[in-house]
Amino acid sequence: MEVLKILMDRREFFLQCLLEHIRISATAVLIASVIGIVVGIFISYHKKFETPVLSVVNVIYTIPSIALLGFLIPFTGIGNKTAIIALTVYGLLPIVRTTHTGFTTLDRSIREAAMSAGASNWQIITQIELPMAFPVIMSGFRNMVVMVIAMGGIASFIGAGGLGVAVFRGISTYNMTLTAAGALLIALFALITDWLLGKAENAVKKRLGMDES
Repeated sequence: MEVLKILMDRREFFLQCLLEHIRISATAVLIASVIGIVVGIFISYHKKFETPVLSVVNVIYTIPSIALLGFLIPFTGIGNKTAIIALTVYGLLPIVRTTHTGFTTLDRSIREAAMSAGASNWQIITQIELPMAFPVIMSGFRNMVVMVIAMGGIASFIGAGGLGVAVFRGISTYNMTLTAAGALLIALFALITDWLLGKAENAVKKRLGMDES
């Protein structure tokens, strides 16, 4: 009950933190998605880059988040910019991997048939292969979004905004109620976002004729 009370009493503070968390997370997700999908498609067609790129992304993913944030501070300073860069880096692995998997598991005879019909590479990728790989890519995208939202709570330790501010202040002042309220909102934000993405995924699948029901 104390958590609900502090959420009501300081609702303007929590709302501001939530909006900042959404902005930071959405920016990182957008950048990671664009880069990750492009890289994933590229290495699926250029096999010599496949192992090096996936290895580099895997190694970066093993770096502790606090360590990566600390490493970036001398180059990008403290605040939201550093947080967005770190979250983008962490978001690359699931989206690169699932995009690569989605494209490499497609039946290549479909591409050959499309090419023989006069379709360009761009048309084949965007109109045929990308929609077919959508379910696999979307699974990675959803994992990435939840991970970015959750990790966004750590960003307050290097001066960034978001719901992590409530968690950090609670820890600093030994106010466990404030810490719990911030953590609860981060968890709810991640769960609700994942649920909405699931609904959107099902809608897109129906439109693409992939609905299994």
